[in-house]
Amino acid sequence: MSRRSLTVTAALLAALVLAGCTSNDSLAQQYREGNERGYISGEFRVVEIAPQDRGEPVVFGGVTETGEAVSSDDYRGGVLVVNFWFAACAPCIVEAPLLEQVWQDYQEQGVAFLGINIYDQPATALSFARDNNVTYPSVIDVDDGRVKLAFAQVTPIQATPTTLFLDRDGRVAARIIGQLASASILSTLVADTLAESS
Repeated sequence: MSRRSLTVTAALLAALVLAGCTSNDSLAQQYREGNERGYISGEFRVVEIAPQDRGEPVVFGGVTETGEAVSSDDYRGGVLVVNFWFAACAPCIVEAPLLEQVWQDYQEQGVAFLGINIYDQPATALSFARDNNVTYPSVIDVDDGRVKLAFAQVTPIQATPTTLFLDRDGRVAARIIGQLASASILSTLVADTLAESS
């Protein structure tokens, strides 16, 4: 066997050993390494909608992971950021701290955050929130999908995660499809929506 063949063989063996060692890594780590299992892939896109081009207000109602009833009426008059997610979605894990950071920055300025969990039961959603230090609530929408359907009637929701920004009238002002690239993008869209007059 040539020296080059030995080097290639050794490199392959090392890669296999390392792969075996990382088999228990978190989904977020697997995603960073290119393993995109467990979520619906979407190309990252940011879409802003001018006020005159926005559709009807989104009307929804559901129950959070703690059993609290929430509806669109609870958020009228303020800006609402809605994030569609589920616990085994690796990009959702990666972006969770960014969402929480911006939520902490803006919650006292009339901005609310609401997750829409499309796959998990309440115990799983609560565990995710605890593990990822997420403090805003999430609606559990796995049983009938009616909350996602309410949003899908006014804007495309084709990937998970998707983040929507609702203006003070409850209309979709902006949409991020795919994993958030940075907190600054999220913060800018929140600030822009917040600065609009109702």
